Amino acid sequence: MSNNQKKQLTPVQQEYQSMQKQREIKRPVVKNCIKAFLTGGLICLVGQFIQTFYITYFDFTDKTAGNPTVATLIFIAMLLTGFGVYDRIAQFGGAGSAVPVTGFGNAVISAAIEHRSEGFVLGVGGNMFKLAGSVILFGVFSAFVVALIKTILIQWGGL
Repeated sequence: MSNNQKKQLTPVQQEYQSMQKQREIKRPVVKNCIKAFLTGGLICLVGQFIQTFYITYFDFTDKTAGNPTVATLIFIAMLLTGFGVYDRIAQFGGAGSAVPVTGFGNAVISAAIEHRSEGFVLGVGGNMFKLAGSVILFGVFSAFVVALIKTILIQWGGL
C-alpha cells in the first residue's frame, strides 16, 4: 500500500493493517520452486524413458517417437487423475505438474469427471472440450498460419 493511501486510513485501520502484516502466513517461495522443479523434471524424465522405450523396442526414430510419447504421457496423466493420484502430485509439485503436457491431460479429464452426473454427451463430452476445444482450435489455426507462410515463402523462393 502506498504512503498516500496509508495517510488516508484511520488509526484503527492502520492498526489493523499492521496486525494483518504480522499474522500473514509467509509463503515458502524457494521451497515451492524447488518442489515444482523436481516434479516437472521427474515428469519429463518419465517422458524421456518412454521415448527411449519407443525408440529401442518399436524402431521409432528421434523425430517419430515424440508423438506416441506425448500420447502415452497424456494417457498416464488421465489414468492417474481418474484414480485421484495426480491430484496428490499436483498438490506437492504445484506448477511443476501443470507445465508439462500431463497438466493438459489432467485438466481435460478433471472437467469431464466433474460433470459426469450430467450425462456422457452434455456432461462429460461438453465439459471436457471447454479447455481442450480452445487448445485444439488454437493449434489448428497456428498450423494453418505457419503452413500458409511456408507456402508463400516457397512460392517466392521458386520464382
